[in-house]
Order: sequence, then C-alpha cells, then structure tokens
Amino acid sequence: MQNPHSESRSSVAGLALAALGVVYGDIGTSPLYAFKEAFSGPHGIDPSEVHVLATLSAFFWAVLVVVSLKYVWVVLRFDNEGEGGVLALTALARRVARSPRLAMLAVGGGIFAAALFYGDAIITPAISVLSAVEGLSVATPHLEHYVVPITVGILIGLFMIQKHGTGQVGRFFGPITVIWFLALAGMGVASIVQTPEVLRALDPRYAITFALDEPHMAFILLSAVFLSLTGGEALYADMGHFGARPVRLAWYSLVWPSLVLNYFGQGALVLREPVAIENPFYLLAPDWFLLPLVGLATLATVIASQATITGAYSMTLQATRLGYLPRLRILHTSDTERGQIYVPSVNWLMLVAVIVLVLQFRSSGALAAAYGIAVSGTMIITTLLTGFIVLTAEGRLRIGLLAALAAFGLIEMLFFSSNLTKLGEGGWLPMVLGASLFLLLTTWKEGTRLVAEQRCQIDVPMDGFIKGPLPDVPHVFGTAVYLTSEPSLVPSALFHNLKHFKVMHERTVFLHVVNENIPRVPDDERVEVTQLAPGIYNVDARFGFREEPDVPAALALAAKFGLELEPMATTYFVARSTIVDGPGKLPRWRCNLFAWMVRQSEGSGTYFKLPANQVVELGTQVIL
Repeated sequence: MQNPHSESRSSVAGLALAALGVVYGDIGTSPLYAFKEAFSGPHGIDPSEVHVLATLSAFFWAVLVVVSLKYVWVVLRFDNEGEGGVLALTALARRVARSPRLAMLAVGGGIFAAALFYGDAIITPAISVLSAVEGLSVATPHLEHYVVPITVGILIGLFMIQKHGTGQVGRFFGPITVIWFLALAGMGVASIVQTPEVLRALDPRYAITFALDEPHMAFILLSAVFLSLTGGEALYADMGHFGARPVRLAWYSLVWPSLVLNYFGQGALVLREPVAIENPFYLLAPDWFLLPLVGLATLATVIASQATITGAYSMTLQATRLGYLPRLRILHTSDTERGQIYVPSVNWLMLVAVIVLVLQFRSSGALAAAYGIAVSGTMIITTLLTGFIVLTAEGRLRIGLLAALAAFGLIEMLFFSSNLTKLGEGGWLPMVLGASLFLLLTTWKEGTRLVAEQRCQIDVPMDGFIKGPLPDVPHVFGTAVYLTSEPSLVPSALFHNLKHFKVMHERTVFLHVVNENIPRVPDDERVEVTQLAPGIYNVDARFGFREEPDVPAALALAAKFGLELEPMATTYFVARSTIVDGPGKLPRWRCNLFAWMVRQSEGSGTYFKLPANQVVELGTQVIL
C-alpha cells in the first residue's frame, strides 16, 4: 500500500511546481529591469562602488522583509476559505469588525486596493514582455524596430491560451520557470565568483549609511528598489489557485535564492565594468548564451504576466461574491481545485488594455514610472487590513504581529512616497485607472443595495402567498417556471406576469439554482421537489462548480418526483430591471452609470442554460 504521507508530499511538490509557473512569474522577472532602473533615467544614481553596494543592500533587505517575511510568512496565513488577495482580507476584516463604521472603512479600503490591483494586472504583462524582448536590441541591434510588434504578438498568444486553465498553464510553464530560476542563479554565481567582495552588500549598514549621507538620492532610489517587490501582491492573490504550503515551498527553496544571486551577480558585473549598467542583466550572460537567454527571458515574462492575469481572475470572482460586480461568466477549469478559474470577459478586456499600454509607452523604462504606485498602494492597504484583523484576535503572538506589521507599513509608506515622485512620468495612469474602477465597483454595490431595498418593500413572503390563493385569477394551460435567488420570497416576475397577462398557469414552478463546492453533482442528487400547494412547486436544482447549469435538463429529472414537464408547454419567466432617477438616493450621474452597468451585464452574466424560444422577459421599473 502507498504511504499517504508520501502521496501528500508528492501532491505538494506538484502544486509547488505549478505555482512556479503562475505565482512567481511576476517577481521572478524583476531582475530584467529593477537593478538597471536604479542607475538609469533622469533620477538615476552614479554606479560607483559605494552606490552599487548600497543599492544591493537595499534590494536584499527589502525582499527579505516585505516578501519573505510579510507576504510569504505572515500574510499567507490570512485566507478566506482558501482564497487570498486583498478582497479576501476585506471579507475577513468585515467579519471581525466590532462596529458598522469600522466595517465600512475596512471594506472601502479593500475595494480601493482591489481597484489598484487591476491597474497592476495590466501594467505587469506590458512591462515584463517588453523588457524581455528588448534584449533583442542588445543581441542584434537592427531588430530594435521589431520589439513592439513582437511584444504585441506574444501578448495576444498569452491571453488566448488562458481558456485552457490555470493548472494546465502552470504545468506547462512550471518546468520553464525552473530553468529560468536556475539560469538566474547560475549567471549570478559565475559573476559573484569573479568579484566576491560584492557580498559585503549583505550588511544592511551600506544601505543605512547611504540613506543618512544622501537622503534625497536614497529616497528616489526606493522607487527602483520597489520594482523587485512588485510580485508580492500577485503572489497573495494567486494563493487560492494552489494553497499556501506549495507557494511557501517554491519561494524558500528556489525563487528567493535565485533572485538574490542574480541581483548580486549584476552588482558584481557593474563593479568590474561600470558601463555594463546599460543593461546589466543581458550583459551578465556570455555571448553564446545571449540569444537563448532572450528566448528564455521572453518565456519567463510571459509567465510573469500569468501571475497577475490569474490574480485578476481571483479578484473578479471575489468581487462578484461580495456584490461589487455583476454575475460574470466564470469557468472552473479543474475538477480538484475550485480556485482554478477562467473569466472570459476579464481576459479580453485586459488584453485590449495591455496592447494599448504597449503601443502608448513603447519601452519598459517608460512603463517603469507607472508601475510602482498601484502596487505600493495595494501593499499598504493589505498591511492595514491584516493589522485590523490581528488587532481583533486573541493570542500571545498578537503584539509581536502588530509590531511587525507596523514596521512593514512604515517601509511601504516610504516606497509609496518615493513612487509618487514619478506621478507625472506615467504614475498617474494606475491612479486614474484605480479611481475609475473604484467608482464602478462602489456604484454597482450601492445600486444593487437600493434595488434590493425597493424590492423588499414590494416582495411577498412565500408563506403568505401560498396561504392566500388567488381564486379570481384565471388559470391557463401549461407550466410557468420562475427563477428565484431567494426561495422564501415570491419572484417579482410572477407579479409582473399577473399585472401584464392577468393569468396564472395551471402549474407554477419556483426554481432555485444551488451552486455546490464539488466539481459535479450526480443526476440522482440533482433536484429536490417540494409541493407548496396544489399546482405550485418549489424545485432546488444543484450544480457543481465545473458544470454549466442546464435548467431544462435538471427539470426533466423532476419527473421521478411526480413533476413531469412538457417542454413545448413550459415557459420561463425572467425579470429585467429598468433603472430610473429617484428623489436623491443616488446622484443622477451615478444612477445613469448604474443603469449602463445593468444593461452591459444583461446576457454576459447569464450562466443558466435556457431554451431561448421559451423565455419571456418582464420589465421591472426600479427607482433609485
């Protein structure tokens, strides 16, 4: 018999390998541009020995504190039913809040952080793939004009394969990522051996002394150092795809050591040859390995984009569950991992946005200015939400955790402040995008809340409806099926049917679709039928997360309970809302925005399979 523990270890190792191909692509490609940005551009510092050692020291300790300690060791412990990311933290914070005001503050901060994360999710693919393809201009200068077209082609291919699922993509990318990290480590070691004095930068006093002697330059340097941390938030958002343990295993065993070795290798090269600061990553490679390295780096940056794409999927799923987005078509791509999903609408919108960014900025250096603000802002809010949750908890470690989170928050505030210096060079982009998304998310939440309040005033409890029949209403041949999200209330579509047609069908079915936390539900457990009154039935139809809810097929299974439906005599009634201005509950412009969002969501979020020729839509006027 096989040892279950060995099987468990094998499963964790497999998930860790897949996590390499999804979770660590973003932070794993930061050596392509992060160290170079510290010494380039109008704000770059002089690549002297003191500055190189101070920069490396800042890189090493920043990654240690923010990623290894904060995210991988502390924040990964705070999941919401296995899901990670700032919205998972928001849900936890709202759950433990001791007052409605605190809950509102926590939710507001979390939603704004989620909006900023979407900004990061479109910048990462653009800057990552651009930085890799730019290696062509180092290896073969006459190919420089083809960098942008090649980048666009690669990005289109990346977004097109997303439909195959995170697990499939991760298994394909995982081995490539292993080769990438081994190449990073190998090039770094080869350079460090030639200039071992670079290891002095492990001493934090180099960074501290530089900060004390040249505070202005050190402050600007922080924005470049932060580029080595930008994958931290995506790491947390992607946790739900693989679990915390495989993510930690991959980081501590391979990712972190490889990154440190490569950064120090680049620093050793610049100490030997200061002119190499033009592109220290590619100049670190021997001539024979340069073109293969460009190809490997391109694959690695495609994988880097994968980290934020899947993070955006997870964030969208959580926003939908929390009521900040309408129901979208979300496809589950694994029979074993519920967190592995694909969201077609988000995928194609991101592709368009990423291509626009590439065509607008045209270089990784130009995009670097826009990169840090969104991520650093999200990191600060993540720290605050984690501290809020820890503050309400009990235990001996609470004081220590709060002190550590306070230190993390202070460091991240410095990073955020430094990134603000690049506001006019492109940093405005993620802020504008984040503010726009925040407006959309909160408008949908507030609009749906007001709609629910109005409907509560007119909806009738099911018990009262059943006990008070309508004898004067004529009945017609056939069956009416009303979809309902709340079985205890009579669907508004029924009342609109009575209002418009003045009749009821001889049989009325209230259908409630239940989504289960298992991949598939057996047919013999699919439906549960309850007769509420003569000719009136309640049907619960259960579907797994890997199934597309096929309503007619489920109702056909109700025949064994005595509810046999004739397809040609069955009509499905669906309510559609018409939003109109109200007396000041929402400003007119937000009311119009919400109405537009309702119109856009109709159809795109329909995940019930219904026969089109048997559906009747009844309009409902909702005043906001």
